[in-house]
Amino acid sequence: MMVELKQIYKSFGTLEVLKDVSLTIEKGEVLVIIGPSGSGKSTLLRCINQLEKINQGEIIVTGQVVARKHPGEKEFVLPLKQVYKLREKIGMVFQRFNLFPHMKAVRNVAEAPIHVAKVPKKEAYERACQMLKKVGLSDKEQAYPAHLSGGQQQRLAIARALAMEPEIMLFDEPTSALDPELVGEVLQVMKDLAKEGMTMAVVTHEMSFAKDVADRVIFMDEGRIVEQGTPQEIFGQPTQERTRTFLRKILN
Repeated sequence: MMVELKQIYKSFGTLEVLKDVSLTIEKGEVLVIIGPSGSGKSTLLRCINQLEKINQGEIIVTGQVVARKHPGEKEFVLPLKQVYKLREKIGMVFQRFNLFPHMKAVRNVAEAPIHVAKVPKKEAYERACQMLKKVGLSDKEQAYPAHLSGGQQQRLAIARALAMEPEIMLFDEPTSALDPELVGEVLQVMKDLAKEGMTMAVVTHEMSFAKDVADRVIFMDEGRIVEQGTPQEIFGQPTQERTRTFLRKILN
C-alpha cells in the first residue's frame, strides 16, 4: 500500500475542511478525486505530503507514519528533515506551474535532483533531458518558462516532479489554469504515466480523464467522501443522490 489515511480531520480556524476522511492508495493505482470547489480535495492532497498539518487522524506513506493525532494520545509529527525526505518520494503538480522564471527548462528540471537529492550535476542534467523528452519538450531544453505556452509550462512542471524519481505523483487540478485547447497535451502526458504504472492521485474536473484512466474515483463534498468506486460505478450507476446531482450539472 502506497498511502493510507485514517479518519482525517482538518480545519482552518472554524472552517472544517476535512471530516473523518479515510482512504487508501495502492501501488500502481490511479485514484481520481472529483467534487465541487471547496469540498476539500486539494487540502487532502496537501496533507499527504505535509504541506498542511492534520488536526486529527493518521497518515501513512510507503509504510512510514507521517502524522498521527488522536484525542487523549501523544501527537506524532514527522521531524522536518524527514518531511523533506518524504517529499522526495512524492511528486506534486499544482494548478499554477511554480517554475523558476530565470532558469531555462532543463535547469528547472535538474535543480532539485542536484540540490535536494545530491545527484551529480552531469547525471542530473542527463536525467532532466530524459524527462523533458518524456513529456514532449526535448526541443525546449534551452527555453525560459515565459517563452512556453501554458500547456508546455505544465508539462515542464511534470518533468520537474518526475526528475526526483517519485514513488507517487499528486496532481492538484493540473489543467484548471490552461486554455481549453492546451488541456489535452497535459492529460496525454498523465495518461502515459498511468500506462507506465505510476501511482497517481489526481484532483480534476476533467471527467473524461477520470472515465478513461482512473482505477477508482472518489466523489467528495463538504469535506467528506460521499461515494467511491470504479469509473463505471461512479459515472454509470452512482448510489448517492448528491453524486448524481453533481454529475448531472458537470456533464450536461
